[in-house]
Amino acid sequence: MENTEIWRFIDSGKRSPEYNMALDEALLNWHSEGKIPPTIRFYGWNPATLSIGYFQKVEKEINMDAVKHHQLGFVRRPTGGRGVLHDQELTYSVIVSESHPFMPASVTEAYRVISEGLLEGFKEAGLDAYFSIPSTDADKQALKTPRSAVCFDAPSWYELVVEGRKVAGSAQTRQKGVILQHGSIILDIDEDKLFDVFRYSSVRLRERMQRNFKQKAVAINELKETPITVEEASKLFKTGFERGLSIQLEPYTLTEAEEQEVQAIIDRRYGTDEWNYRK
Repeated sequence: MENTEIWRFIDSGKRSPEYNMALDEALLNWHSEGKIPPTIRFYGWNPATLSIGYFQKVEKEINMDAVKHHQLGFVRRPTGGRGVLHDQELTYSVIVSESHPFMPASVTEAYRVISEGLLEGFKEAGLDAYFSIPSTDADKQALKTPRSAVCFDAPSWYELVVEGRKVAGSAQTRQKGVILQHGSIILDIDEDKLFDVFRYSSVRLRERMQRNFKQKAVAINELKETPITVEEASKLFKTGFERGLSIQLEPYTLTEAEEQEVQAIIDRRYGTDEWNYRK
């Protein structure tokens, strides 16, 4: 392990939607200020939550009655992309400087490098994962103009795939010279609940999309004879990130002052209707 770079590792456990997004933002800020090294964080959601992309329009795309009916949390991410139902999953975030020696300048290539950690995690879990690369012009065009509000519905560059179906969904933002990439490692999925929370122009469209979804995405435990728990997944993917990024992860607990900064971001942004429901 000589000369292995040491990164910080935070396992937050299950937290509120507003806390999860505020801490990701705080880590980005702290790293940009040179206060913390590159950091990988694992977390879960309490309650299960629908997160929407930075640019999404709630009224047009989201069925808030269904969100309330299923007693889901709701939050707008600082990252782009589409709606994600965070339920039975391990969520990860990676915070690293754009100028880090092994971070490529291109968003797509940086995404691939960071996702090597995920790839190794899936291998640790005994799954034969690989990166999909859109091959046809039609696939590439579909990435530019996604038709669906559901994140897991679209293939994209360097998406992680097992047996032809997507197994992880990620989103990235770059602010203050720092990359924040976060995403979902799905252990189990409730497809009816997932499809309930989006709006469709017709019942038939929903039915067709839900049928197609089964062929495009899959949860880890559907592929495993013995299901794995979030705790087991956390160990496997921690090892995966260490191997995939050639780093050593050192556990860290936030200080009281840091927790107060996270709370200030919640009060200012992720805990407010202005942010989450804005037009």
